[in-house]
Amino acid sequence: MGKAVKKEPEPPPKDVFDPLPIESRKPETVVLMLDSPEEEVLAKACEAIHRFAEKGDENRSTLLGLGAMEPLTRLISHQDKTVRRNALMALGVMASNNGVRRLLKKLNIIPSIISKLSPEEDVVLHEFATLCLASLSVDSTCKVQIFDHNGLEPLIRLLSSSDPDVTKNSVECIFNLVQDQASRMAVHQLSGLPPLLELLRSDFPVIQQLTLQTLENITKDHASKAAFREKQGFNTLMEILTNREFSDLHADALRVISNCLEDTEAVKLFKETGGLEKLLQFITTPNSPEVQMSAVKAITRVAQSSENRKILHEQDVEKTLTDLLVLENSGVRAAVCQAIAEMGKNTSSKDTFRLLDGIRPIVQMLNNEGVEVKEAAAQALSSLTFRNEPNALVVSEAGGEVLLVKILQDGRLRAADHAASVLTNLASQEALRHSIITCGAAQALMQPLQSPDKNTLISSTQTVAALACDADGRGELRNAGVLPPLVKLLKSNDVEIRRSACWAITVCANDEPTTTEVCKLGALEILQEINSSVNRRSKFSQEALKKLLESNLSVKYSLTGCLSHTDIITDGFYDPGQVREGERVPVLEDLAKQVLNQKRAVIAVNGKPPEHVTAESAEDRQQGSPTETRTSSVQSSKGSIITPSKTMVGGRQDDDKPQQVAAMEKPWTLPFDSAFHDLVTTAKTLLPQNQVAEVYNSLAKLVCDAMGGPVDIEKQHDFAWDLHISELKFAMKSNIIPIGKIKKGTYYHRALLYKALADRIGVSCSLVRGEYNRAWNEVLLSSPKKPGSYPQFQRYIIDLMHQPGNLMKCGSPAATQYQMI
Repeated sequence: MGKAVKKEPEPPPKDVFDPLPIESRKPETVVLMLDSPEEEVLAKACEAIHRFAEKGDENRSTLLGLGAMEPLTRLISHQDKTVRRNALMALGVMASNNGVRRLLKKLNIIPSIISKLSPEEDVVLHEFATLCLASLSVDSTCKVQIFDHNGLEPLIRLLSSSDPDVTKNSVECIFNLVQDQASRMAVHQLSGLPPLLELLRSDFPVIQQLTLQTLENITKDHASKAAFREKQGFNTLMEILTNREFSDLHADALRVISNCLEDTEAVKLFKETGGLEKLLQFITTPNSPEVQMSAVKAITRVAQSSENRKILHEQDVEKTLTDLLVLENSGVRAAVCQAIAEMGKNTSSKDTFRLLDGIRPIVQMLNNEGVEVKEAAAQALSSLTFRNEPNALVVSEAGGEVLLVKILQDGRLRAADHAASVLTNLASQEALRHSIITCGAAQALMQPLQSPDKNTLISSTQTVAALACDADGRGELRNAGVLPPLVKLLKSNDVEIRRSACWAITVCANDEPTTTEVCKLGALEILQEINSSVNRRSKFSQEALKKLLESNLSVKYSLTGCLSHTDIITDGFYDPGQVREGERVPVLEDLAKQVLNQKRAVIAVNGKPPEHVTAESAEDRQQGSPTETRTSSVQSSKGSIITPSKTMVGGRQDDDKPQQVAAMEKPWTLPFDSAFHDLVTTAKTLLPQNQVAEVYNSLAKLVCDAMGGPVDIEKQHDFAWDLHISELKFAMKSNIIPIGKIKKGTYYHRALLYKALADRIGVSCSLVRGEYNRAWNEVLLSSPKKPGSYPQFQRYIIDLMHQPGNLMKCGSPAATQYQMI
């Protein structure tokens, strides 16, 4: 064999450089290197950018401005593994910058990043791909893109990664995604709960906390709650709660538990496994205020179901909550009051809190300076006093009325809402209602009645209705100016506000002064408009209008043209004639101020004799102290007190004093109608010896005689009743004519007089207005009783013009002719 000859290396090609070290201190140069065709240059450039970006957000913004993002997004898919890895590391760090995220969203980079989550890629790519997605997932659009490109599945798989950074980034990204319901449901469907529960045993607190926050969102989904129970989620969370080393995780764990315990089946399971008892013990164990607050809020969430409230009641939760009322922390006390408000919806719990003396400390919280505590205390009292008189009495005994009224005056929306509800509950008892009014509740309601908050408006109008149940309350509400804002609420576009205002008006309209005031404010017109609308009218608006009319028969007759058997005409009634729907019926006092005109006369009823001045009151007016000026005065015909021109001072006339006149005008009153009073006296004599039909007949003849006697139906045109009315108006210099002064009256005069007299003597009849000055009265008479049947009542119209006392069956030709329909 020949000797081996050593082969000489071939010289490098003449057109290729030897390897060069790459060093640069300028980011502009490094960014330019991202376009190099050499893999080694690209890898080192990406690495340099990664290190530069890690130093701070300002550097990331600089790189963004230099155009580094577009080449980096291309390089994450480079064929060289090192280039691909370094580019993704740089991109993962850069993605935390707001400007970078906006640009990445436009470049549609998410599908490429998700592809790097495959099992074939190394752990470094997993780390920085998940880091990039975690930063992008804070944006709502990016969330949708990650979900639409099936990013959840690989993220859930990576929850089991051995690398804690990959795990942390993955769970953070999932936390951002599950803010949306679609992602919450998808996590359950992709079996994401088991790996999440396993992460609760992680050695890294940040991973545990992110996992708990993720579970809090996921367990808002009903199906996820069931899966949580099946995977023994309660046991895992109780392990955290019973471990003091995990105290920083307790608040988050309690929020997850509260989500899962909204379901009654879950509560029963939790109770059977002893979890509920441990939870209540945990609440009373000294913890940080935040943890105790979260624990109490968990109880509040559980108590939102009636079935759950029963379970909690069996566990004596009332005792646990009552014991917490003594704590100083305002956040905890507010949370306890909110829990009591929920438990107070259970009837048995209401009584239990009273027996445990838990109501008085809540009342004292109303005096707390903290708005949150006062609001929660009022909310608790609202629940505890609802349909529970003993609890309402305890609130009153603790001085609750004064504090509640003060909260109304403060004007805090939610606090005023709950305070008004408590006052409404208390006002169901007459004694407490008087106490509330005495505390100035009427004046305090002015502000909440003008609140922009819907709940406050509804609660305050309900309080108005509660206080208006007696005359004193209605008087206070009138004097305090509550009626104008109340009437204004009738115009609300909100159905519930309008309904509540209608109910308050209905209750207020139980006396004439309040009704008159409400009508002056335009309530009638508003209610007529509401009831004419198919969409806006309701039973409440119809009842309010009906009540206003029943309490002001003058307005009712003017608007509707009908008074029923149950409408009783009293002194002060007047008939201004028919008013069109939507028009306002003028007040009698305003009509009295009008100058004499040619319009239809207003017929008034007033048989009440004037009040006589007693000798004692006259004597009191004449008496004065020895040192006071002694004067004598007389009452003028116009209601003024006229003092003599010369005044006695010290027993001597002072001629130098000018004449002094103290005018004290009395409010206008309807003049006494003595003729009507006499007719009432005569009508009362008809009752003792006569049957009902005979009384109707006799009363008709009395009315006919008083109004000019029978009129021949063929000679009605000769019966100059209109001239007589004009003469009365001229003689009285008034457009208002007392009905007793009318000696020539036609149909509508006689029908009104008949109704007024019948009501005075207790005989039932109605009054109906027709056309062409017609009006008539309808009466009910029973037909002869047949064996084995109840008596049947028939309606009759009674003749007051032509054949006084003649009864005409409604619908008969005679009745129709009388009505002239």
